[in-house]
This record gives sequence, structure tokens and C-alpha cells, in this order.
Amino acid sequence: MIYGGKGLVKNSLYVTGFAWSPSYLVDGDIPVIFESGFHCMAKIYERDIKDVIENKKPSHLFITHVHYDHCGATSYLQKVFPGIKVAASQRAAEIIRRPNAINLMKSLSKNALGIISEMESVEKEMLLEDDFQAFDVDLTLKDMDKIHICNGISVQVYETPGHTRDMLSYYIPEKKILIATESTGCRSQTGEIITEFLVDYDKYLASLKRLSGLDIDILCQGHHFVFTEADVRRHLSQSIDSAERFRDDVVRYLKAEGGSVDRVVEIVKSKEYDTNPGPKQPEKAYLINLRTRVAHLAERLASV
Repeated sequence: MIYGGKGLVKNSLYVTGFAWSPSYLVDGDIPVIFESGFHCMAKIYERDIKDVIENKKPSHLFITHVHYDHCGATSYLQKVFPGIKVAASQRAAEIIRRPNAINLMKSLSKNALGIISEMESVEKEMLLEDDFQAFDVDLTLKDMDKIHICNGISVQVYETPGHTRDMLSYYIPEKKILIATESTGCRSQTGEIITEFLVDYDKYLASLKRLSGLDIDILCQGHHFVFTEADVRRHLSQSIDSAERFRDDVVRYLKAEGGSVDRVVEIVKSKEYDTNPGPKQPEKAYLINLRTRVAHLAERLASV
């Protein structure tokens, strides 16, 4: 099954906010949250989470990486759930305190607000219009850490660099749930899988293959969809194929275009972004990420 909505998926996993950039909730005696999505959507995440857990208090908010669309509502959720522990990698804890990173997240968050506020399905009166706020990480995590939450819920940590250097994935073995976000690629509305490495293609592919070895019944990607049962294996296999094909295509374009990163960015955007009817990543953020991917492969090609 490929689940593209909001609400209960299975095994006490809920999609909150909206599927474009969700916050994931695993309910139990002690609930736990993964990701905090867009800053402007914070009140909507809060409402959806409280609708499920009622008077229970979530113990942790696990962040996979500190991109603006994955950690945006963290400071807000820290206020509405006093005592919640924000967990992320040591590198993420360092990045989120850098003035240049904060300023970029403020800019990208404002841009996202403009796009989200025009969507008919979004409750505009609930959107926040203030600036993204930085936050402190309470618990720094490393590869193979295991956090016991309550009976039936523990969180196994996997370092999965490639999309970013601070990237973590989270596995709940009791429920066979993997929250991997961009570590396993991102299936778009058109069905195409976007290969999401930004800093290191080889580490991205190695991370993807490592996660593919887990016993997974539910796979949460960063945007749009949750995969269950047979579609988990299908997505992981296709994501590996997509990563290798993207690399080969970009290398071929670079050779044909005399190594021009700008020209290759135009070619890939026309095939990968312009054909996507949406909702999709804001163009400004997409182009930042695409240029980084192409430039990395250009450097990789030059070093061969």
C-alpha cells in the first residue's frame, strides 16, 4: 500500500499536518514524534497530534536532519509540549546554532508560507506568519543508539549520511517502522523517485542499501507518501535503481554539455521538476538542492 493522506496509517503510526511535509506520530503509553515539518504549519501539527494523544505527553521529538521543512516547527512544539526532548545528531545540533543556517531557514520558511497559504486545502487562519526560530537539541544521537520509550516502542538510530551530513534514520523494531525521510529517496506525485543525495552520492547509496536490509513493514519518506507491506520493498529497490540512473544521466549530460553545471541543472529541472504538477518543493529550495547534487557529481567525475 502507498498511503498519501493524513491520519492513521497502521501500527499506531499517524501522519499529522499534511502529507507534503508531515510530522509523524507513533502513539502508545508514551507517544513519540518524528519530524516537525514547516514552521508555518506548527499549529496544525499541534492540533492533529493532540487529537490523537489527548492528555498524554510525548517524550521525544526525533529530527532526521535540520532542513527547514523537517525541523521548522520544533521550537513551537517545545513550547506546547513542555519537557519534550528534541533528539538529533551532534552535527545537527551544531548546524542549528549557526547564524547563516538560521537565516537561510528563515528565508526558505517565508517562501514556503507564501506557497502554502495559496493552497485551497490549507486552513489559512491557522498558519503562523512569524519567523522560524532556532532551537536547542536536548539529546545528541549516534549510530546504533537505542532509546527505550515505553512498552512496545523503542527507537534504533542509524546514521545515514548522503542527503546531508547530519542525517539520521529511525527504526522502531517492535512495529517494523522506519522513518528514513530523504535517505531512501522521495517518490513524487508523478510516481518518479527523486534521488536525494546532496553532500555525498556514494554515502547516500550505501545508506540506502543499508536500510534496505532491515525488516520493514512501514516506510516513512520525507514528503507525500508512506509505504507499507510489499510497497516498501518495491520502493527501496526502485530507489536504488533511480539513484544509479540519476548518476549515469547527470554524468552523460555533463560530458555532452562540456561540464557546465548550469546547463545540466536546466536539463534535469525540465525533466524532474517542471513536469511535476505538485504540490512540490518550492522552486528556490529545489534549485539549491539540485545545483548541489549536480555540482557534487561534477566534482566526483573530475576526480575519477
